[in-house]
Order: sequence, then structure tokens, then C-alpha cells
Amino acid sequence: HSSSVVLFFLPQNGIRKVGFTATKKIGNAVKRNRSKRRLRALFFKYSSNLKSGTYIFVAKQSTPDYPSQKLEREFKKVINHAKAFE
Repeated sequence: HSSSVVLFFLPQNGIRKVGFTATKKIGNAVKRNRSKRRLRALFFKYSSNLKSGTYIFVAKQSTPDYPSQKLEREFKKVINHAKAFE
């Protein structure tokens, strides 16, 4: 986990599933959807370099307002920590 995103990763051969979630703690529907959209965009940016498996990304309260570069840095950090890069 980081200060803006949590990743649950289960490696599986040949299967790639992904899920994005944001709880009501984050705010109204606009903030929750913005958080998921930002995480989804980062996932698809790096998806060609990721191992197959199941990914679940959980947005934290700071995700909708986090600066883009910091969010991307933390996104890569949690993926590295999960050893999901090929």
C-alpha cells in the first residue's frame, strides 16, 4: 500500500483480471469515479509490462486530489512491491 492506493495481487498463469474500487469514505460519486478512472488509466499505461494475475486496486481518500506525477510514482511503487512487473 501507499498513501494513495492499495494493491492486492494474486499471480496466475495466463489469466489477467483487474478490479478498481473506491469506498464512500473518499467522497461523493464524482470523487469515487475520478479515483477509479485515474487508477484505470495508470493500469492500462503499464499493463503490457505486468505479469498475468488478478489485480485489485483500492483508492484511498487522497487519490482524487493527488498530483498526477506523485500518483504515478506511488502506483509504480505498489506494483514493484508486489513484484508484478515482468
